[in-house]
Amino acid sequence: MHRVAALRHLRIPVIMKIAFLGTGLMGSGFVRRLVANGHTVHAWNRSADKARALEAHGARAFADAAAAVAGADRIQLSLADDASVDAVLEPLAAAIPTSTWIVDHTTTAPRPTAERAARWQARGRHFLHAPVFMSPANAAEGVGVMLVSGEPAAHEALLPHLQSMTGKVVYLGEAPERAAAFKLFGNLVILGLLGVLGDVARLAQAVGVTAAEANTLFDHFNPGATLAARAARIDQGPYLPASFETTMARKDVRLMLEEAQRGGVELLLMPAMAAMFDAAVARGEGALDCGAAARSPAQRGR
Repeated sequence: MHRVAALRHLRIPVIMKIAFLGTGLMGSGFVRRLVANGHTVHAWNRSADKARALEAHGARAFADAAAAVAGADRIQLSLADDASVDAVLEPLAAAIPTSTWIVDHTTTAPRPTAERAARWQARGRHFLHAPVFMSPANAAEGVGVMLVSGEPAAHEALLPHLQSMTGKVVYLGEAPERAAAFKLFGNLVILGLLGVLGDVARLAQAVGVTAAEANTLFDHFNPGATLAARAARIDQGPYLPASFETTMARKDVRLMLEEAQRGGVELLLMPAMAAMFDAAVARGEGALDCGAAARSPAQRGR
């Protein structure tokens, strides 16, 4: 309770000295944005030349992370993974004042993120996880989506500063690991779509159509527009009457696989889809909407 009250009364300066640790593609974009917003930015990266390159944009490069964070109002990170975040931050634990905020933009796993947040809270530090759906260009321009989870008061205190870095900030609740989970949900869809489009290109090759030609379909037909509705149908139904029966969906996957084989091409994702539909038919769900086949065990158990 005392910690929350202290957070609510904490005054964060409008113009800050920020240490940014990790100046790869995303980090470099963020540094440029922070400098453009008027902040003093200390840049550090394991590959020192990447930090030095940002001096042309108004940042000050440091070869030592401890020197970079000295006197900083806020430390921000954009690194590779959980291991790299801990490898960079842990040696700095004694050097980071209790008044300094730590905001981590790295895509990390939920459980290690929860453990990290608890560890820094036990040290009396303010740690907030804020992964993003942004490209390096988005980071430099301050547009995109930033996810945040953690103490509500911490989110409220930092919100104006986070909003100045991105187009939209989405608060996902007090559990510090929720932003990490939701970032993985989003990336799963993005990467899954890459796999689907790869199979489109492979099937096109099998039938003598170029990938570029096949992709013109999406100038007229946008499956992404139905994403939210399909997700809701998987979760909530109705599965009857079916909009697209599971047996018919399985038939279409068979046609894709057979035609690819005739063309001497192997599809990569569709065999997994065939297995998913086969399992649903074996459960007696062949007449249900194909969304039912995609349910997780927890969803089927409701």
